[in-house]
Amino acid sequence: MSNITRIGNGQGFWGDSVDAPINLIKDGNIDYLTLDYLAEVTMSIMQRQKLKNPTKGYAVDFVEMIKSNFKLIKENKTKIITNAGGVNPKGCTNKLIQIANQINDNIRIGFIEGDDIFNSIDEMINKGVSFDNLETGENFNKIREFITSANVYISSFPIAEALDKGAEIVLAGRVSDPGLVLGPAIYEFGWVEENINRLASGTLAGHILECGAQCTGGNYSKWWNVPNLANIGYPIAEINSFGDFIITKPEGSGGLVNRETVCEQILYEMGDPKKYISPDVCVDFTSFDLNDLGGNRVHFNGVKGLKATDTYKVAISYFSGYKASGQLTISGPRALDKAQLTSDIIWKRLEKIGYKFDEKCTEFLGLNSCYKDSISKYKDPPELVLRLSVKDKNIEKVNRFGKELAPVITNGPPGITGFSGGRPKAVPIIAYWPTLINKEHVKTSVTIINSNN
Repeated sequence: MSNITRIGNGQGFWGDSVDAPINLIKDGNIDYLTLDYLAEVTMSIMQRQKLKNPTKGYAVDFVEMIKSNFKLIKENKTKIITNAGGVNPKGCTNKLIQIANQINDNIRIGFIEGDDIFNSIDEMINKGVSFDNLETGENFNKIREFITSANVYISSFPIAEALDKGAEIVLAGRVSDPGLVLGPAIYEFGWVEENINRLASGTLAGHILECGAQCTGGNYSKWWNVPNLANIGYPIAEINSFGDFIITKPEGSGGLVNRETVCEQILYEMGDPKKYISPDVCVDFTSFDLNDLGGNRVHFNGVKGLKATDTYKVAISYFSGYKASGQLTISGPRALDKAQLTSDIIWKRLEKIGYKFDEKCTEFLGLNSCYKDSISKYKDPPELVLRLSVKDKNIEKVNRFGKELAPVITNGPPGITGFSGGRPKAVPIIAYWPTLINKEHVKTSVTIINSNN
């Protein structure tokens, strides 16, 4: 332990750069590597995987990364904090232990459980938990029979506990995204629940890092000013024991860290700026001082916090019907007119056989998929993509929609192409249901497993 710890984040979502984690280990001189794989829909996907196979339900990409770079990680003594455990942190741990044993090396893993309450819903309802929708107030009974996952955004302190017990890799489920950074800071500096301002500062640092390169020039509004995006460096937070921190990136990497890049990320998923709610603390995002030091270094201090709420947020996903989308490329003179006619043909043919849908959508990509009122500005584009979509609870209707696209290639107007990959198939729609639960109903546990045992 020291007065400063360097924490880098190499994964902003499941599907982010496969090279970023290793680049941070090699070039970032970091003490901790955090990896954020989870989103609300991700949890549902993992839950379905686990129901089919009890050994699954975690981010397999993470396992592959560890397997391919096991020696490098051990040599650099980089500790890894991740939510890659998904809905099965124990299963992910077992897979990593298996890999360590196969190469005759040792690894000490701590996995955290308690966030997954999918199988405890009825028991909690009997205890008086309502699970009503946080945003709409709707009654939980509306979706009870359709839920596919239920996970609590738990505190960061179990991460610190796992590190204190000697874990080299900490595998969690649904901790909060900023918590991946806050957890090791709690451990390094011995912060406790009463250190509200320091917890707030660690949460802010985690919030800035949580989306990976989005604070180092990725997705930046002045993108033309960002050098070498092809080699963008992922973010690092240098945090001291008082909670002050600097946001930077590996020396020599591409990208950009300045006041504007970090401020754009700070505004990400912002509710009340005076009370940004996390499981551990509420953060006043209007309180701190921010100083651009130049050289891709931005300093933060003076972060203020408020006591944490008595509740945890719960992310519940549920089945909400089926959807399908299909695309046709339309070219030549009067392409827009032909696309509008083509969509009319398809919808009328479906209506003729009595098929109406809960929702349907017609988009002209390149004209109105992002800007709905732009059609009038482009009288005669030489080409465009027609995208049609439907949503319905009846899978038969959705699949029948998919059978109506290809025929217009030969029985509609000329210049239609681009139909490939087969007919669009119905896929399940997984919807999101946010709610709150009193913290007294949630119990977490930390288990340490050593591959030598």
